[in-house]
Amino acid sequence: MRRYKLKVGLDVDDTLYDCNSYALKMLKRDYPDSPDYNVNDIKLWGKIGSLVDERVKFFSDPEFVRTQPIFPGAQKFVKELNRIADVFFVTAVPPECMSARAQRLAQDFPEIPTSNIIIGTRKDIYSLDVLLDDGAHNISSSQASYPVLFRRPWNTELFGLLSVNTYDDFLHLIKMIRSSFMEKAPDLSSGGVICLVGPSGSRKTELADALTSGDGFVKPRTTTTRPRRAGENKDAYYFTDEKSFIAERDAGKFIETTVYSGYYYGASTDQLDPIINAGKVAVIPIDICGALSIKNVYKSRAMIVFTERSREAVVKDIICREADDNDKVRRIMALDFEYRNAELCDIAAKTDDIESAVAYIKRKMSPSKK
Repeated sequence: MRRYKLKVGLDVDDTLYDCNSYALKMLKRDYPDSPDYNVNDIKLWGKIGSLVDERVKFFSDPEFVRTQPIFPGAQKFVKELNRIADVFFVTAVPPECMSARAQRLAQDFPEIPTSNIIIGTRKDIYSLDVLLDDGAHNISSSQASYPVLFRRPWNTELFGLLSVNTYDDFLHLIKMIRSSFMEKAPDLSSGGVICLVGPSGSRKTELADALTSGDGFVKPRTTTTRPRRAGENKDAYYFTDEKSFIAERDAGKFIETTVYSGYYYGASTDQLDPIINAGKVAVIPIDICGALSIKNVYKSRAMIVFTERSREAVVKDIICREADDNDKVRRIMALDFEYRNAELCDIAAKTDDIESAVAYIKRKMSPSKK
């Protein structure tokens, strides 16, 4: 167990303060006849070829920085995080905005020493245990031991990275890292959730099918925007469109959401609770972001299993898939992040032999078994 406080860096724009959404409101003020854009129209970080690009001009305005709305719950989040970690604000703003940014942070988060406010353009040079940032370019170049992506509409195309959706998810992650997994062991003997986490090609789906072919295990019917495949049972998922999914997500329906190959996936307590309350175990192939969200809700009744397979076998599987070449490249490039996620799982199951993996997971479902 670690005997020191973790050094945790927090990005500021769109992590603690509303940046893009606020800029779109300013844009509407200047262009009243423009469409009613929202943050879900920002699909990537950079120019997208529409009037939305004009929002960037506000990022260099000191008055904009001075008046950015703080996200609900941000101050409570930082206070709680500061009790268990050394918190640093790691933020990039133009020189003319540095004073305004420092003043806002000092005013809104007085418990954080001003010496812990780091303003610059190079986030990759800071040595931290954990960095929370919504910019994928900052995460991919970070020297932090655990770079964590804060999910936003402009980074949904990325997968494999350690990511969170909410402040609560991040706090839970920090507690997991800090305690080096010396928490109460998972106990699914009276029902729970198994989250299967691993890179593409690690046989998550095969393992899930093998588990749910036996009594007491159920694949929950979760929600997706992915089109139904030829021959796929219509009850395999709740199939919906992206607009409806986002509306349900924003209304708080899901306990976890993720994006994989451009499609949204989500699970809700309404879908999991009936299984768990019946004393059965829900089995979900999922990314680490979703797994941590579920762990945050169900605590010791959730077990995160890393599906362990050799990199060579995983790469061969990805290459042989019927998929777009760009999708294959993204999956292979994500492998370093995917394998790092094993450190955050409760157990690792070797999937070269699915039958043995099933037996191993069943043994680990109760802390009384070895």
